[in-house]
Amino acid sequence: METSLSETPSSDLHHVEPGNDTRMSVFLLLGLSGEPELQPLIFGLFLSMYLITVFGNLLLILAVSSDSHLHTPMYFFLANLSFVDICFTSTTVPKMLWNIQTQSKVITYEGCITQIYFFLLLAGLDNFLLAVMAYDRFVAICHPLHYTVIMKPTYCVLFVLVSWMMSTLNSLIQSLMVLWLSFCRLVEISHFFCEINQVVQLAFSDKFLNDMVMHFAVALLGGASLAGILYSYSKIVSFIHEIESAEGKYKAFSTCASHLSVVSLFYCTSLGVYLSSAATQSSHASAVASVMYTVVTPMLNPFIYSLRNRDIKRTLKRIIGDPML
Repeated sequence: METSLSETPSSDLHHVEPGNDTRMSVFLLLGLSGEPELQPLIFGLFLSMYLITVFGNLLLILAVSSDSHLHTPMYFFLANLSFVDICFTSTTVPKMLWNIQTQSKVITYEGCITQIYFFLLLAGLDNFLLAVMAYDRFVAICHPLHYTVIMKPTYCVLFVLVSWMMSTLNSLIQSLMVLWLSFCRLVEISHFFCEINQVVQLAFSDKFLNDMVMHFAVALLGGASLAGILYSYSKIVSFIHEIESAEGKYKAFSTCASHLSVVSLFYCTSLGVYLSSAATQSSHASAVASVMYTVVTPMLNPFIYSLRNRDIKRTLKRIIGDPML
């Protein structure tokens, strides 16, 4: 059944009549390229990036949990971010690799909705955790004497729990709204995962409310987090500017340089994909661009946080036993 579906000509798929039962719909993930000769290269590249992402972030979590010197708010949030990044990448890449390996493009209706739910959940968590980490750096640099009071363990756990609750609520609402839509028997998605915007646009029922909720969620949740990050860093820059010594400025900036790099990478790629998809009709170009924030950014995070961090490097050296670290 899967082989015949994956080999169905695209010209036939566009003329399939709408079905009466959307739950019987079959979704086809067209992936990044339809060229057969490129599939082994794509498989090897994404498998390598996935393994690096998983092992890199697991090492970071192990380092934070095993060293009592790293049991601080900053590293607590970093460990949570690493866990979310592992899950975030695992939501999309394994299914893509499986489809390439089995030479099938099929994902079930239920599987597509599940992928949408977890993708939105984990993307939202990434978003909120980066905002919380920016606030943590703001308090550490601008209010160091009150840091232990403001960022005490109870509040840190509360920040993470609220992030989970808000992300869960957002992903649950948007996923349930997709269930209301009606689709054809066969649906082509020009992506390597069920990206909600593309899935909604492929529905033949009215999707005005879905579009409004998606844009509202991006503006409210994404905009609020980004605004919080920009506010925190505006205060940090202002504080660093008032420091007289160059050494003091460097020391203050170095404590947030890694986080600033991750924030820039995540938001620049995410906003780039969002704006490009809104401005152009090229779904394939959007799919290729989305690789940056769905795969590349989670893979690079452990390296960004460990290469310039003496505490992390010392702990990783003890765990791995590599004198080169």
